Amino acid sequence: MKPLFAAFAAVTLSAGMATAQDINLPQQLSWTAYDTGSAGYNQAVAVGAALQDAAGINLRVLPGKNDVSRTEPLRQGRVQFSATGVGGSFMAQEGAFDFGAENWGPQPVRVLMANNGGAINLAVGVAGDLGIETYADLKGKRVAYIVGAPALNVNTEAYLAYGGLTWDDVTRVDFGGFGASWTGLIEGQVDAAFAATNSGNAYEAAAGPRGLFWPPVDPDNAEGLAAMQAIAPFFLPNLAKVGANIDGTEGYQGAGYPYPVLVATEETDEDLVYNMTKAMVELFPAYDGKAPGIGGWALDKQEMEWVVPYHEGTIRYYTEVGVWSDEAQANNDRLIERQAVLKAAWDALKAEAPADWEAAWSEARRKALADGGFEVVF
Repeated sequence: MKPLFAAFAAVTLSAGMATAQDINLPQQLSWTAYDTGSAGYNQAVAVGAALQDAAGINLRVLPGKNDVSRTEPLRQGRVQFSATGVGGSFMAQEGAFDFGAENWGPQPVRVLMANNGGAINLAVGVAGDLGIETYADLKGKRVAYIVGAPALNVNTEAYLAYGGLTWDDVTRVDFGGFGASWTGLIEGQVDAAFAATNSGNAYEAAAGPRGLFWPPVDPDNAEGLAAMQAIAPFFLPNLAKVGANIDGTEGYQGAGYPYPVLVATEETDEDLVYNMTKAMVELFPAYDGKAPGIGGWALDKQEMEWVVPYHEGTIRYYTEVGVWSDEAQANNDRLIERQAVLKAAWDALKAEAPADWEAAWSEARRKALADGGFEVVF
């Protein structure tokens, strides 16, 4: 899977000229996003300002403390879209972690776009007053764990694995939300927490009394990377140029993945998704530069063959502008088939009503994926 790096001249030339007549969206839109101060929230607000200026559209951004609280309003139809991460996209699709609970299950998630900027990393930052230089140095330290946010916790676990550690090697400190974990780092309740390097919380920590340090990820450390990707296969080494204590430097060698990811559900109206995608692409010049790391929403940075399928409305727009390929369609079809296999396994298990749901679903899920010839993750 490689990012699409073609030149989209026709779209780029018309993008800055998008008008109210070009954007056929409701006057009131609602997204969920990460907590206030997060990169996802700040970028959603910037998109909302562009929609307001271009077409008088009001984008209401509802902050959610964790993956479940961001996804529940989408599932209930109380918001049209969610600017989420791998938790509300990949893990929701997989019915994994909190989405494996009996009242959840595999979700029919569909992608519109994702921020693949590469300018930021998604990393575990540590308090700068500890003298930590590597992730192995976190042994015995206090590490944040976000209740109800499996994506954040798996990511933290992946960084621990890179350092040869597990949760058993550190002191786990539970928090109710992403923002609270970083407040805890600043106020001395915890020593390490996960975030996008351009998160407002990370900037606040860097300016705080303890300071902030991002331990490096060596792209030549094959053993460490293998351990990291065994936990979170979506991670890749990346040199970040944007973020707390990173801006204006030669960069921070860490790791990253698409974030935020704008998603809908399979049932979301195709025309609505088509026009939301169109607005994201054609208003890009209006919101580019208005929040740290926001440039990754550019059309030429989209990963058309990712791990979660695209919505039919988005595919229609991408086809019209000439960026959708047969390979992307084949990948999309296979991902939809994967979702169907997971849903069938879920429905069959629900009919059996096992006493130990968690154990039974874990086994049934993995077996269904293996039997279908799909990669087994988690």
